[in-house]
Amino acid sequence: MNILILGAGGREHTFAYKIAQSSKCDRLFVAPGNAGTVALATNVEIGVTDFEAIKKLVLDENITMVVVGPEDPLVHGVYDFFKNDAALSEIAVIGPSKRGALLEGSKERAKEFMAMYNIPTAAYESFKAESLEAGKAFLEELKPPYVLKADGLAAGKGVVILNDLDEAKAELTDMLTNKKFGAASETVVIEEFLDGIELSVFVLTDGKNYITLPTAKDYKRIGEGDKGLNTGGMGAISPVPFADAALMEKIENRIIKPTVEGLKAEEIEYKGFIFIGLIKVGDEPKVIEYNVRMGDPETEVVLPRIKNDLVSVFEKVAAQKLDEVELDLDSRSAATVMLVSGGYPEAYQKGKVLTGSEDVEDSLVFHAGTSLKDGDVVTAGGRVMAVTSLNDDFREALKTSYTNIKKIKFDQMNYRTDIGFDL
Repeated sequence: MNILILGAGGREHTFAYKIAQSSKCDRLFVAPGNAGTVALATNVEIGVTDFEAIKKLVLDENITMVVVGPEDPLVHGVYDFFKNDAALSEIAVIGPSKRGALLEGSKERAKEFMAMYNIPTAAYESFKAESLEAGKAFLEELKPPYVLKADGLAAGKGVVILNDLDEAKAELTDMLTNKKFGAASETVVIEEFLDGIELSVFVLTDGKNYITLPTAKDYKRIGEGDKGLNTGGMGAISPVPFADAALMEKIENRIIKPTVEGLKAEEIEYKGFIFIGLIKVGDEPKVIEYNVRMGDPETEVVLPRIKNDLVSVFEKVAAQKLDEVELDLDSRSAATVMLVSGGYPEAYQKGKVLTGSEDVEDSLVFHAGTSLKDGDVVTAGGRVMAVTSLNDDFREALKTSYTNIKKIKFDQMNYRTDIGFDL
């Protein structure tokens, strides 16, 4: 079959890497793709929310499966666009409906869903500009640090954690009245701070059945020791060493099952990934947030550990026969380190020539923010490239990644040297 992947990052390059291995994939397209996906697929210059252009491509190229990478097209209803168009309705779309995507598209909706189905999470209240003073009063009831979340999509930048009450009140004002994050912060969720260690659990569901994919832990802060500004992710490890059988049983029974059952109870069409951001407080798991797609850079450590033919798995999702799938996993650990542009996550320059990735040995290289210019690979984003390695011990996997990173060069290249430091 002919398959289309929507997206341009490391997640999408990893999907392309796995899908291209399938005997069921005849031709693979990535829209818009990057300098890494070129070697595996045909890149097509189409925006991920340009649904009419996507429709034309799908019909012109006889594409029968669409795998949606990022959250934007899902929140904007790409699944519904396909299902409501007679010419497209039979095409398999891997990703939830618009209603399902609200779990990521609205922090407030996610919190209400968790409350409805008794899924453990932090206590919270949500506020709008007209309830600003009530929001400030709520902050006074909480102990620091204070967690403020823009309700809508803010490209991973909409969460602010502050220790000072006056700063938190000023930030709330900035978000609600000055529209710091635009429409995303018309509503702000304030929640209690949970102190613990984080992990991510990934679930693939067909709306009736589900399978739990390997766990992962990513590192969001730009600086060593998890200091500094939040990023889209500086590295990841899978599986998570502390996610033992006892913890996974709690996650399964208290979080995953109620989530899938809740979607069914509300008759929400959901054929895709549920990315559950968790925190282990003591011995108890609580949900920080839902995402409705795979994470990045977690995809770069989760998918390389899955031995199954991914296209066959996605066919089962589309047919609601996921109960027929048994995951075959590589028992080794995977570790990935993200190379980023100097200045990221604040202002950074693009167009820096990148060399050396072809010299990498014993690691997988996934392009994130790259493009081709005059035959050269050049930087085209804040997060540029992920280097993934596998080994029985995640520390050894990291060593391999770091050894290979020394071969890769671009001006002002930056990366964290302490991924996995807290494990």
